[in-house]
Amino acid sequence: MNPSNPPSGQSTSEIEELRNKYYNATVQDLRMPHDHLMIVRVKPDAEVPRFLGGQYTTLGLGSWEHRVDGGPLAELPKQKLIRRAYSISCPMLDVQGDLLANDEIDYLEFYITLVLRPDTDDPPLTPRLFNLKVGDRLHLGKKPVGTYTLKPIAPEDNVIFAGTGTGEAPHNSMTIELLKRGHTGKVVSMTCVRYRGDLGYLDQQKQLMEKYSNYRYGAFTTREPENIDSQHPQYVGKQYLQDIIVPESFQEQFGWIPHPEHTQVFLCGNPSMIGLPEKNEQGELVYPESKGMVELLTEQGYKLSTPKSPGNIHFEKYW
Repeated sequence: MNPSNPPSGQSTSEIEELRNKYYNATVQDLRMPHDHLMIVRVKPDAEVPRFLGGQYTTLGLGSWEHRVDGGPLAELPKQKLIRRAYSISCPMLDVQGDLLANDEIDYLEFYITLVLRPDTDDPPLTPRLFNLKVGDRLHLGKKPVGTYTLKPIAPEDNVIFAGTGTGEAPHNSMTIELLKRGHTGKVVSMTCVRYRGDLGYLDQQKQLMEKYSNYRYGAFTTREPENIDSQHPQYVGKQYLQDIIVPESFQEQFGWIPHPEHTQVFLCGNPSMIGLPEKNEQGELVYPESKGMVELLTEQGYKLSTPKSPGNIHFEKYW
């Protein structure tokens, strides 16, 4: 953000006063796999808060800040801090290729998609986040929170992480936490994206598979030529995680068949992928018309975990 170029109708001193009031962290590093995908490291002014893999915190910018899409700025009476919750990701490996545990970094890392919603009056945050540069200031939540963690996992459990897009973020930090503590069960992290270019951590994932025989990463796409062109020599059709979780398909991809007695599944991302049931007027659970992972896993003998009734299907409401 260029302090010499304040939003229209505001002075540099007014903007700096607002930033000093609300901002408590600095962009330490920023990587853009492409124009709509960001991996950003944020260093708080205070001590870096400890977090468990899978937890989240908030990022925030003022409605007075410029947007990457050139959209309108908030008028003076409507200025406010725009905050949104984001799962905490992690760098996974250091420069030597060794595991970099969550408590060994002096920043928090986030994996963010640019979201443009011109049809809403709610001030958008991501167009402002995507205008950030290294050294810029922003708001960071003081305390990571959330119960989407590895608490239910025993050392010998097999673990499956299933995410769509940036829903992979909490699974990255959870994976590193498992591997760092010497987890003996099998670990699979699978993600579904539109294009291979949407895989912001692919290089790190490949390195992890080379180093740990019990870890496998699977990336599946829906809009590449081999997904949509039936004449393509490698045509596979659109690949959704709902197709991969079928035992025969899972074995083909990862070399083993998961059984609910020894497997915990974590779901994060598109609600259509998760497919949570809702209660009807009679109090009965009704699944979405298009089968999601929860229904498919339930049919295989898994149980949805709730605060009052623990199970082996865990989910994070991503939006």
